[in-house]
Amino acid sequence: METIARDQAWELLTRYNKEPFHLQHAQTVEGVMRWFARDLGYGQDVEYWGVVGLLHDIDFELYPTEHCLRAPEILKAAGVGDDVVRAVISHAYDITVDVRPEHEMEKVLYATDELTGLIWASALIRPSKSVMDLEVKSVRKKYKTLTFAAGCSREVIEKGAAMLGWDLDLLIGKTILAMREVEPKLAV
Repeated sequence: METIARDQAWELLTRYNKEPFHLQHAQTVEGVMRWFARDLGYGQDVEYWGVVGLLHDIDFELYPTEHCLRAPEILKAAGVGDDVVRAVISHAYDITVDVRPEHEMEKVLYATDELTGLIWASALIRPSKSVMDLEVKSVRKKYKTLTFAAGCSREVIEKGAAMLGWDLDLLIGKTILAMREVEPKLAV
């Protein structure tokens, strides 16, 4: 696995992304990926999983209609390895690219990217505005309302859970736990 250091990844990300929302999302997914690396027994690869999470939307702010189509040239020009490039673009499988998530890390990214948005939205309407007291049943209730967090694709989340061989409640529960670890580190 070839990766770049986290500070280099952050510098690269902020060269192409300025919106606080996008930067917070990148940091959220980075933290979630780090949590899953440890949880799934890939502790030696925590940095790698985190960098992939941080860079996953590198081209989205500037090129939203070409998401993950511009990422390879941006990442390769910065010296990012092919394995990171592949992992990054695989999260847009069947959306803008035909690179199917194969490695467990790619499947986690695919499954949790959209889900983190839905979970944050669910948390922000609570009195606490936090994931710290958010439960799976609260997310599932909002999940059923397709107009709630409408930009978060339920189809992608469900496909991601299926790729991992997990039911939706397990995926949501683990992602909430991961986000509980991430939340204190963010200016939410």
